[in-house]
Amino acid sequence: MIGIMPALCRDCLTRFTAGARCPACRSPRVVAHEELEALSIAHMDCDAFYASVEKRDNPDLRDRPLIVGGGTRGVVSTCCYLARIRGVRSAMPMFQARALCPEAVVIAPRMQVYAEVSRRIRALMEELTPDIEPLSLDEAFLDLSGTARLHGAPPAVLLARLTKRMEDEIGVTGSVGLSHNKFLAKIASDLDKPRGFSVIGRAETRAFLTPKPVGIIWGVGTASRAALESAGIRTIADLLRWERADLIARFGQMGERLWHLARGEDRRRVSRDAVPKSISKETTFSEDTADADLLDGHLWRLAEQVADRAKAKDLAGRTVTLKLKRGDFQLISRRQALGDPTRLADRIYRTAREMMDRSGTPGPFRLIGVGIADLCPGTEADRSPDLLDPEASRRAAAERAADAIRARFGKEAIIKGRALR
Repeated sequence: MIGIMPALCRDCLTRFTAGARCPACRSPRVVAHEELEALSIAHMDCDAFYASVEKRDNPDLRDRPLIVGGGTRGVVSTCCYLARIRGVRSAMPMFQARALCPEAVVIAPRMQVYAEVSRRIRALMEELTPDIEPLSLDEAFLDLSGTARLHGAPPAVLLARLTKRMEDEIGVTGSVGLSHNKFLAKIASDLDKPRGFSVIGRAETRAFLTPKPVGIIWGVGTASRAALESAGIRTIADLLRWERADLIARFGQMGERLWHLARGEDRRRVSRDAVPKSISKETTFSEDTADADLLDGHLWRLAEQVADRAKAKDLAGRTVTLKLKRGDFQLISRRQALGDPTRLADRIYRTAREMMDRSGTPGPFRLIGVGIADLCPGTEADRSPDLLDPEASRRAAAERAADAIRARFGKEAIIKGRALR
């Protein structure tokens, strides 16, 4: 039996004392929680965003499993929930997705359309609060602290109103997580998808987290889980048994982060100016290739695209990353720290090329990717001359001159020879 606590109907937005159904419209879509009107940090995540937009624009797809992604050699960008029931997941190779769900309709992404829908959703968020931190086209953190007086309703009502307007006015659905920090809000938004609204309060934080697997922590991937399991850590309860100093000694900075998150502690603010952690680009070939010239040309083009994005965002990277996937799906990842940060395509390309040459990994390859990580402001980039490469300064000056020409006459005004391979 539901206790006496604040409740909200997500269909008609009526506020009432908890019950199984809304007393006004009889809807069962009710969210009730003791701290419902006291929490203000939220994470909103659209439900199968690309697929939802495609089904909105083509009603014939509404009741069919849908996969948005590349050709037979690409990967799944996203898929609808009918396809997910069959085991299809984002980033899954297309051949595997087709085998799991052969009746699915497969369509190529329409990024411009998705970006426009994202802008419309962002505009609705801006009506509620200026404190928005986008994570991608389809998800964002919101800090609604202090907005109740302005809007005449607590954050929970504003969030329910937001997802209702998204569905009614834009035609896509979203799921909301509401809590007292970003870590828990992100977890909450994934608890009841699609069209979900979940709350994790302060009082229940420890009890909620303790039995959960460590994989619930954002950023703990396959490699991190393996490292933790080797130390006997499989659940949050296991983490809680470790002393803070021991976690730091064993796992370094990650150990410090895990100690706090296992206790539901996250002091990060919602920041609309949050700096991304990395910038990367990758490409999947239509056929596996070991052609050195072809790989080199792609390596340059990817480095140039990464550099262009870094320059546009006025960022630089202290680390260059390389990603290679062989024809047998073996994944090779390499990272190299630089003496000083860079956003020059030439330095990114040369560093990635050296890593590829040193990897000793024979092709053929089906995918290649390049990126920069450990980002910092662009003002810190490429300050020190490379004493081991006297020509580096000349190439940097030439790249800056080429950037200025392309800015004035278009991207195709200057194309480097290796990009034509």
